Amino acid sequence: MPRFDNQTVLVTGGTGGQGSNHVRAFHVEGANVVIGDIDTERGAALADELGTRAHFTRLDVTDESSWSAAVLAAESAFGALNVLVNNAGVQNPPATIDNTERATWSRILDINLTGTFLGIKVAAPALRRAAGGVIVNIASTMGLGGTANYAPYVASKWAVRGLTRTAALELGRDHIRVNTIHPGVISTPFIHEPAAGATAAIADFYSPEPFAIPRLGEPADVSRLLLFLTSSDASFITGSEYVIDGGLLLGPALQTETA
Repeated sequence: MPRFDNQTVLVTGGTGGQGSNHVRAFHVEGANVVIGDIDTERGAALADELGTRAHFTRLDVTDESSWSAAVLAAESAFGALNVLVNNAGVQNPPATIDNTERATWSRILDINLTGTFLGIKVAAPALRRAAGGVIVNIASTMGLGGTANYAPYVASKWAVRGLTRTAALELGRDHIRVNTIHPGVISTPFIHEPAAGATAAIADFYSPEPFAIPRLGEPADVSRLLLFLTSSDASFITGSEYVIDGGLLLGPALQTETA
């Protein structure tokens, strides 16, 4: 029996490199999937591709009324909302703090942090109506350290950690679990294409060669962890952080000596 039969999952940023993989993974496991994204064309195409048990709703994560409409759409289409995956996020073009525009700072935090806050705020009552559920916030290994030239993104992901723990404390007695996943460098357009306003992609200056698992992560790696955390197998886990980075945060691995 698929793990998510009769459950409804809303994934934000659901047309992106990681988001679309998460949507497909939940769908394979029997879930009703609600694809939330601002890209109407790609969102509708993905819902059409999946067919039954898939619904697209246009969702601007910075807009509380858009969130309310998305949650209503999930409940109207499938009867309840059981899982929220706060996956939507954007990267800033690299710049030192003193060269970062205030508008860039505000935009990154508005999407990555305020968008996650609004998702929790609006989805929590729906999860209560469903007698409980799960929220997973997709953060980043950049939320566990400092990274030069990426202050807005780093700050947003650090803040998501505190937001997650607070939500876990507030919602636990409502049978709602809240956890965070911190992906490292995952092979998606997010990594291979320059951020808006940037001239180079992260992949242009990052190599996994020194690390314990010397490859880029794949979206499927993150999806497998996400499926575990949102399943009943993780029923005793809340307020926790899961790093999936191939050893990036550990630092360079001991290299095998060759003759």
